[in-house]
Amino acid sequence: MSEQQPSLLFLSHRLPYPAHNGAALRTLNTLKQLRKGFRVTMLCFDRRDAPTGGLTPEARLEAIAELADVAVVPIPQERSGTRLLWDHLRSVAAGKPYTWYVHDSAAFGGHLRRVLDRGAFGLVHVDTLDLVRWLPELRGIPAACTHHNVESALLRQRAEHERGWRGAYMAWQAERLLEAEREWMPRLALNVACSDDDAAAFRRIAPGSRVEVVPNGVDVEYFRPAPLEAPRGGLVCVGGTSWHPNRDGLEWCAGELLPKIRSRAPEASLTWIGKISEAERTRYASTPGLRLTGYVPDVRPYVQQAACFIAPLRVGGGTRLKILDAWAMGAPVVSTRIGAEGLAAVHEENALLADDAESFADSVAKVLADPTLQLRLGAAGRRTAETIYDWDVLGVKMRALYESALRATD
Repeated sequence: MSEQQPSLLFLSHRLPYPAHNGAALRTLNTLKQLRKGFRVTMLCFDRRDAPTGGLTPEARLEAIAELADVAVVPIPQERSGTRLLWDHLRSVAAGKPYTWYVHDSAAFGGHLRRVLDRGAFGLVHVDTLDLVRWLPELRGIPAACTHHNVESALLRQRAEHERGWRGAYMAWQAERLLEAEREWMPRLALNVACSDDDAAAFRRIAPGSRVEVVPNGVDVEYFRPAPLEAPRGGLVCVGGTSWHPNRDGLEWCAGELLPKIRSRAPEASLTWIGKISEAERTRYASTPGLRLTGYVPDVRPYVQQAACFIAPLRVGGGTRLKILDAWAMGAPVVSTRIGAEGLAAVHEENALLADDAESFADSVAKVLADPTLQLRLGAAGRRTAETIYDWDVLGVKMRALYESALRATD
């Protein structure tokens, strides 16, 4: 890392180590790629969850310290139920999105002011518009924002699946997020979307904004295929149910998809990997052919040993990054079109795509019954991962975009 490299301030809504979900994977790999062209100072929030509980804070910081100077602040409301309620009340009273108040932290603000006082930053990376609370505090430094999803649209979709006051409140919050997108995206030097579809949506929401696409990627060296002679069997899906699209996908699998699959392939079983609640574990304990592992630190053995990887999503978001991991590992993929949305998925080339329960079950049964099809889909998926989604390939474009945003403000 050269002293001649421009300085970049990296603001994040999470400490992305270990990278145990899609957002953390994107954040960590963005950090790895940007540090190849910038001297990076990082300021981030942190969240308590089971996947990070096995590591000390010192160990997690040490892993990130290899990439950037880093300071971490806890999410305030995680330490106080009163604060959580207060954040919702303030959101309603002020007409601002709830995420504004989730990240309203005196400690974070103090760190940010001290960092800005002592550093001459050419650019600020904002890792999601959830950090909108801090955009007015950047002292005119140009900012580039990664948009992991079209958050207003995702929340609106979720509101449509909820009833009563919860659905109404989510719809109201979706409108507040939409207002924030319209207000702030045109002010940013660069908006990075994760797919062409998301970019088109953002251009409709905030005309005149600079929106570019850097898709989600995968580490093709870490995620590699198993040896060809290794036995494969069963189905696998990866997705923690704290994220609504994954939770809905599990419900669809247990209630409709898996029974239809087993009517065609009676020995079929599904291993579902990802954080789940105890209530969900109890609810699905008697579902024939379904195994819930909970969170596992390394998904590779499960995916490499499966005869088929499935992505049964009916609403946006969720496991798309996990499809990239599966492709990199040479796993044959069956997905809904929403599950593969924004990816270079071509039906019957590198995946089978099916949207209703009958055709999805037919596609899975077809893969399970045909080892030659498994190998063909898996090899095509691996080629797709290597040629389009390798993070080192994507990083070249990412750094070029950030350098152009920096030059445009010189």
